[in-house]
Amino acid sequence: MRKSKGSGEESRPNGSAGRSRTERGEPEEDETASSSVDMEEEDNDPARRREIRSKYRDLINSVQQNREDMLSPTNNKLTEVLEEANRLFQDVRQAREAALDAQLLVLATDLGKEKASQLHAEGSAFDPSAFAEHLLSLMGLNRLEEEEDEDENGHGANGYLPPDAWQRLAKRAECCFRTAPSFHFMMGSFLAEPPPPKQRVERQKKAPTKEAKRIMPTQLKKMEESHQEATEKEVERILGYLRSYYADDPTSPISYHEFVIDPTSFSRTVENMFHTSFLIRDGLARMYLDSDKLPGIAPVEEGEVEAGGSSSRQQCIVSISPKSWKETIEALDITEPLIQAAGSQSDSSKS
Repeated sequence: MRKSKGSGEESRPNGSAGRSRTERGEPEEDETASSSVDMEEEDNDPARRREIRSKYRDLINSVQQNREDMLSPTNNKLTEVLEEANRLFQDVRQAREAALDAQLLVLATDLGKEKASQLHAEGSAFDPSAFAEHLLSLMGLNRLEEEEDEDENGHGANGYLPPDAWQRLAKRAECCFRTAPSFHFMMGSFLAEPPPPKQRVERQKKAPTKEAKRIMPTQLKKMEESHQEATEKEVERILGYLRSYYADDPTSPISYHEFVIDPTSFSRTVENMFHTSFLIRDGLARMYLDSDKLPGIAPVEEGEVEAGGSSSRQQCIVSISPKSWKETIEALDITEPLIQAAGSQSDSSKS
């Protein structure tokens, strides 16, 4: 049973399975293979390659020899050469042929550029008024229909631009520029050159008069003399206080801090220390340490000043601050100043 069924299926020509390739109209593989072989033979045919290169060389020589004739506006020889080159380019298969085609294209491009520069088309002059009219139309200018609004020059009637007029112009112009357009001033550009420098007028200096020459040094001299005299007088006044206290009790030492400190004024304390330093410098007074290792001060007699000499003197720096001033007043229990302020009643009576 199975064998007869199988034999029936093999012998039955059902549909297109039993048809041959010729009956179905399909191309033969041999024909396709033969056509591709013929094309390869044609591409590799040395005679065909030489023929194409020879035609390219003929076109190049023709362009070089007939250059002057091709530059004429009425001569269409350049167009014919380009059309012939396009036909030859369809058969280009090798690099040598492509190089000849590029050489011909360079010559044709130079000729075309030179020929275009010699053309003088009529009506090529730029008309600003016509260009402005075209711009207004593009921007959507709405003109008024009343003829009374025409100006004296006979131009069109007045109108108004819509709010998006400049946007329309920008969108139309942006396709012509790949970069941002340069900025130009609507009322003209500023001058790039700097303004010329102004000539400086030198003023003549006034020569000092004789009175100015004489008065100025005199004033300075008087100021120096008055300041020096005041310092000397204050030093002498403090020396008088020191000698007076020492004369009252020569055996009792005079404390330096009790002598110079004014418990009622920090500024006068500093002044007293300043003026007392002149007494020490000039050898009119001397400082020493008492039994309690505290600084004391005493006047120097005239004979002792000459005998001591400057070689036995020693200098030191005494500093004081508001805080140390208050602490010294509390430690030594200073209630009244030994050096009275200048001009006070006690000072006049003491002197």
